[in-house]
Amino acid sequence: MKKVLILGAGLIARPIVKHLLEQGYLVTVATRTKSKADEMIKKHPNGTAIAWTVENEDMLESMVHENDLTVSLLPYAYHVLVAKACIKAKKHMVTTSYVKPEMQALDEQVKEAGIIILNEMGLDPGIDHMSAMRIIDHIHQKGGKIEQFYSLCGALPAPEAADNYFRYKFSWSPKGVVMAGNNDACFLMNGKIIEIPSKDLFKNSMKVCFPEVGMLEVYPNRDSILYKEIYGIEEAKTMMRGTFRYPGWCVTIDTMKALNLISYDKYNFAGKTYAEFVGMMIGIEDASGIRQKVADYLGIDVNNYALQAMQWLGLFDDKPMGRAIDSPFEITSDLMISKMQLGDNEHDMVVMQHNFLAVYPDGKREVIRSRMLDYGTPTTDTSIARTVALPAALGVRMILEGKINIKGVYRPVLPEIYNPVLDGLEELGIKMNEEYGLPESEILL
Repeated sequence: MKKVLILGAGLIARPIVKHLLEQGYLVTVATRTKSKADEMIKKHPNGTAIAWTVENEDMLESMVHENDLTVSLLPYAYHVLVAKACIKAKKHMVTTSYVKPEMQALDEQVKEAGIIILNEMGLDPGIDHMSAMRIIDHIHQKGGKIEQFYSLCGALPAPEAADNYFRYKFSWSPKGVVMAGNNDACFLMNGKIIEIPSKDLFKNSMKVCFPEVGMLEVYPNRDSILYKEIYGIEEAKTMMRGTFRYPGWCVTIDTMKALNLISYDKYNFAGKTYAEFVGMMIGIEDASGIRQKVADYLGIDVNNYALQAMQWLGLFDDKPMGRAIDSPFEITSDLMISKMQLGDNEHDMVVMQHNFLAVYPDGKREVIRSRMLDYGTPTTDTSIARTVALPAALGVRMILEGKINIKGVYRPVLPEIYNPVLDGLEELGIKMNEEYGLPESEILL
């Protein structure tokens, strides 16, 4: 029996643990909190839970050596540490995270070790790459070129659960969701490079109507342009990756950013209330009537939607924060987490959409649209957990079954990887629905 080591037992780990155990693999879950791993394994005879922290590198090397493949579900900063242990032991590795330059730099060592480190085997990155590449290769095989490409994705509460002012609830890495609000972004639009500094990230969001969900907003997701090379579509004049949110999120986060409420800078907040915290961030000592003062500072109406959302969150309360030296990011994100968790009986969902404008040698032009709408279930797993973990699980199986034989550091952009994984996901109920031959007017509908 093949042995798989899974590092980490966070919010998205359970589906991969369950799937691999059901498929007859010996699975060891190593994590800081052993009880979380025990809960996932549920006393399965092929499962083992181990208490482990990343500081124990000797134990890491030992565990990697004893298993046939390691899946790192740790924060991305630790993947290179795990990768080096895998190279030393000549054992394969899978992650669901972006390939950072430090990981790509290990490519030659990985090849020399005769192993594969397969990254970006999650949702976004992951399913987005694979479903896009299936259509890109289809277009290229017909002699066509891609003139425009939009790739949009979002992990959201189902519509009935989007019942707060942010219309958002956390179903995965809460700090990461808020942290993404501090990214810069750049994309290509009609041949022109558009650079968006962090302070403007949520301004000028696009609107897209998604069937069964309704109107959603889209803001740009990091550096879209580098995907021209990754996807092999250097001909594209428009290349944009974006994140879906319900209306209300972008204007609210934009307003909070304007008030420096998700800044990483450290201040002394000892003895401050939330209202005084907000006042401090805009240079106001007297926090009485803080909502009006914030409205005046920003030059907006006191009944502005974003200020209503901030009031609901508690940022204008005279409640003591109990903080000392800290950052606005930590205070604000902790407050959001305390009030915006997905409830035990609530559903989350994943929405994904690709839109292509393809042009062919005979002059034909068509829009191709690929959509996915997936819901989680409170009694089993969230959609975000399923759509991140199950692609990784299928990647693990393909490597250990000898169906992936390439060596080096890879993403799932090759047909020998993406075709069987997408087919396997369909069998598990995760499916992209593709439409061909649409008119150009539907490029972003």
